[in-house]
Amino acid sequence: MARKASSAETSASIAHPEDRRDHSRRARVEVEFEEQATLGALFGEFDANLVLIENRLGVYIGARGNKVVIEGTEDDVARARQVLIELHEKLMRGEEVDAGAIEALIAMSNEPTLDGIVTGESKGPPIMIRTRRKTITPRSARQGDYMRMLASRDMIFALGPAGTGKTYLAVAQAVSQLITGSVQRLILSRPAVEAGEKLGFLPGDMKEKVDPYLRPLYDALFDCMPPEQVERRLANGEIEIAPIAFMRGRTLSDAFVILDEAQNTTREQMKMFLTRFGQNSRMVICGDPKQVDIPGGDSYSGLADAVQRLDGVEGIGITRFTSADVVRHPIVGRIVEAYEGKDEG
Repeated sequence: MARKASSAETSASIAHPEDRRDHSRRARVEVEFEEQATLGALFGEFDANLVLIENRLGVYIGARGNKVVIEGTEDDVARARQVLIELHEKLMRGEEVDAGAIEALIAMSNEPTLDGIVTGESKGPPIMIRTRRKTITPRSARQGDYMRMLASRDMIFALGPAGTGKTYLAVAQAVSQLITGSVQRLILSRPAVEAGEKLGFLPGDMKEKVDPYLRPLYDALFDCMPPEQVERRLANGEIEIAPIAFMRGRTLSDAFVILDEAQNTTREQMKMFLTRFGQNSRMVICGDPKQVDIPGGDSYSGLADAVQRLDGVEGIGITRFTSADVVRHPIVGRIVEAYEGKDEG
């Protein structure tokens, strides 16, 4: 485990070129790591991880042996220290550390203090989803809330822009419960919204016609399970991927059911889908209310209508992600913010 950093020392240390708040008090802290075997992965090749933290937080980081010295403004130093300690703890738990994990921890390190790590402190066991291929941990505070909800609520609406992990985390939780036997089936659905071409005029049988619409769900599955297991479970019916129209007239019991791109359902489709809910089932409805592709737009979206009707109903949870929760490349979050700002103006 990483030792607690020393108390902050106000000093006249040289400002880092990218320091954004020279008017704030300066600080210098030292963090010592006892497990030297993890230092290579912690620092990154040619100290790439340290450089990333420096650039993103505007601090200077110097490493000597198993000690790291961080210099900068108090707030930025506190955040950098928190990120390094959290990264070290991830490595100690056997988790992967990459640029995405660092960006996520930086985003989660708001408002720390030098008297103690505030936002990154563990409260009980770490939040995680275990699948055959990886162990998944939250990459934003809101993802953490969402993952808790996935483990406890019967029906969840996950709203927000692309890249926030709405569908991916739902699929991971579904795979985890399928593996442990908590549910007997995994059902993934999505509306097949036509984009200039009628499905009937596309080549191939029905599966070949709709597969392109469902490709993101396949991608998430293959990321959580070995390909041969996915294919076997698809063949025996344990995993089913189908357009929402295929849900009509069914009762989905003992199943984990996910509806992706739900903003492109009509009100009638959404009502039909929600009423398929059966015994010992869990249902997650994912969508971005700002990306409606159906004729009529927001006013005809089944997702917006359902959230308005069901907000506050017992047993139903709603998670609202924002551009700040985007866990893809940082530029994706900035693109989302730019478009949202344009729309709001």
